[in-house]
Order: sequence, then structure tokens, then C-alpha cells
Amino acid sequence: MGEQTVTGPDATPAPEAGAAPAPESAPAGPASAGMTADGRQPAPADVAGAGMTADAVPGAPAGGAPAGPADRTTDITAGPGGVMTDEVGVVTGELTLRTEHADGRVTLRVQYKDADEWYAVTGGSAPLADPAALDTVHTIAVGLLNRPEG
Repeated sequence: MGEQTVTGPDATPAPEAGAAPAPESAPAGPASAGMTADGRQPAPADVAGAGMTADAVPGAPAGGAPAGPADRTTDITAGPGGVMTDEVGVVTGELTLRTEHADGRVTLRVQYKDADEWYAVTGGSAPLADPAALDTVHTIAVGLLNRPEG
């Protein structure tokens, strides 16, 4: 594999590991890249050297897609050990995952594919102030829970 140059926030080469810290006059880099752990929108951040800007525009739909209902669903295959739910314990096999947003919270639910009953994923609820982040949360949840290869 080849080497890549790592740049600092002002697009200059980053100091080597163990090098002296940058002088006080050096500009500070952004504090976030468009997301925070508590679900609040950060200020817009310029991510210098990455060729992108993380625009924190509240209410803007992700990727320009029209805003839809406050939930997303995807069929998944649970991995070894299944998915733990509050109501019935572990569910396994072919499932449907639904990520819902209501009243400033995101909640993950699963059901056996084509069944009527939905079950809350244990630990699958958290504050989410910006409903525009729902697609991202759903994509991450699918990535974590969908294990068709085991």
C-alpha cells in the first residue's frame, strides 16, 4: 500500500507523531463533522483538506430526497445470537427492522418478516433532535443488525 499525506486543518502537512504541538497562532480544526453524540445540530464545520463541508442545516432532507413519514423499514437477517427485544427476548432469522422518529426520539423495532407484531429492540431508543438524521441512524442500525453471512 502507498503512503498518503495527512494534512492539518489549514491544509498543511500534519506534524509527525511525537512532534511538538502547533504554536498558539495555528488555527484550530473543526469540533465536529456534522454530527454530535447528543443528537443536537452542531454549527456548520469546514473540514479542510477533505474537500467537503459538513452543513448542519436543520430540517434539510438527506441527499435531497423528499421528506417522508417519520419511519424507515428494511428487511434484514439477524446474525448469530439474533436481536434482543424488550417484549419477547431474542428474535432470529428473517426480520424487518423499522426505525421510527417521534417526539424527539428514535426507536428501533423488529418483527418477523411479514408478521403483524413489532418488538422494541433492547437499548434501541435514544434522543434524536433532528428528524433529518433518521436515514443515517437507520443505515447504521441495518449495518449493525443485518448479518446474512452470519
